[in-house]
Amino acid sequence: MKKIGLGTAAIGRPQYINIKKKKSEKFDLLKFKERGYHILDVAYNQGIRYFDTAPGYGIAEQIMIEWLKTKKDKSINVATKWGYSYVANFDPKAVIHEIKDHSLPNLVKQWKKSIELFPFLTTYQIHSATLGTGVLDNEKLLNKLGELKQQYQIKIGITTSGNNQVEVLKKAIDISVNNTQIFETFQVTYNMLDQSLDLVANDIIKEGKRIIIKEALANGRVFRNKNYSSYNDLYNLLEILAKKYNVGVDAIALRFCIDTINPFMVLSGASEEFQVLENLKAHQIVLEQEDIILLKSFKTDPNAYWNERKRLNWN
Repeated sequence: MKKIGLGTAAIGRPQYINIKKKKSEKFDLLKFKERGYHILDVAYNQGIRYFDTAPGYGIAEQIMIEWLKTKKDKSINVATKWGYSYVANFDPKAVIHEIKDHSLPNLVKQWKKSIELFPFLTTYQIHSATLGTGVLDNEKLLNKLGELKQQYQIKIGITTSGNNQVEVLKKAIDISVNNTQIFETFQVTYNMLDQSLDLVANDIIKEGKRIIIKEALANGRVFRNKNYSSYNDLYNLLEILAKKYNVGVDAIALRFCIDTINPFMVLSGASEEFQVLENLKAHQIVLEQEDIILLKSFKTDPNAYWNERKRLNWN
């Protein structure tokens, strides 16, 4: 089974947390939407059938809803989330881009829109579940998710971010509603720099639950950048491996996730056609064990990783 899906954050809002800056240009909503449809078409035509979206990704969920009206392919698998709202209104100078709200009323509100993704919607996730919001202890909210799971025959999951991902995952795995474990999918940040998922991945997979990997390219930090000289040894290795396997650094990074975790899916965050095509080259290779060992040696402390990520800009 092909392991690369498409995350739609970059096609739903013009800014995202990344180290790469795009050339500033006047925002045109119509052109932006057309580009979004085009990227979805490119991904679909290249065999991608797993798409991940969210209300917090600007108009990404709406773009998905409209695009899906042209499809009758039952193999399309769509995941969405609830818990974040996009508030930047496409303003590149916005101070606040998204607001988190893990309340039951917000779940009900956002579900009323997400339901339009049917019949392709298969997965509904808490967006960036944390211990701090109490979302994993809210009995009424969890019961509501259990009702949606039973009524609509969908998988309920969580996505995680932050230096305590493992702690959140361990708590979520054991949560039950009506004597049945509620969460079946776990979308987790994992890459060569933050490998903390290693601590619980086998336990999740053994229970027949799904792991979906996000931020495999570490928000662009796997690409050589003069501002991150501490990663020069990693950059050198990635460029050597890219040449060895005749693919880009992005494909090496995505393949690393596939070969070390064996997840259900790894998300591409592509916003351009060439990025989709380059990312999918990860399907053409398998990393040798000695290369995996070398790449794994570059793992960093999760606290350092996430502190660095917090300093990245919306570009």
